[in-house]
Amino acid sequence: MPLSEIRIALKRLAHGEGLPLPSYATEHAAGLDVVAAETLTLAPGSRHAVAIGFAIAIPHGYEVQVRPRSGLALKHGITCLNTPGTIDSDYRGEVKVILANLGAEPFEILRGERIAQLVPAPVQRAAFAEVASLDDTTRGAGGFGSTGR
Repeated sequence: MPLSEIRIALKRLAHGEGLPLPSYATEHAAGLDVVAAETLTLAPGSRHAVAIGFAIAIPHGYEVQVRPRSGLALKHGITCLNTPGTIDSDYRGEVKVILANLGAEPFEILRGERIAQLVPAPVQRAAFAEVASLDDTTRGAGGFGSTGR
């Protein structure tokens, strides 16, 4: 069965010239790889909003989630903060990726290097209804770790 596809308008910014557009690395990839539009060194424990050189117009009813690349996380301790980050459909500024270095060594990010993934997703709106009590469940009010180790 073919997957559905949405069209997302992309405006390349001056410092994004010459960089590849977001793209899927494989036929079945869920996330589009994006690259850095700047070169910098992330010291251990530091974070930086890395420019990726474009702005987008996401259709109403969708968001784009920003997620880390697993290889950078495993090999170097580089991850995205606020994960998954959400880009709302009414945002028109430059997309940036908040990277953090959780590793023990400085990490150099090179312009043109893949640093994160973008995953388009439909948005489900919610309406909260205040009630006097909630239905009972087996878990009840058991919090973090209450269902296992």
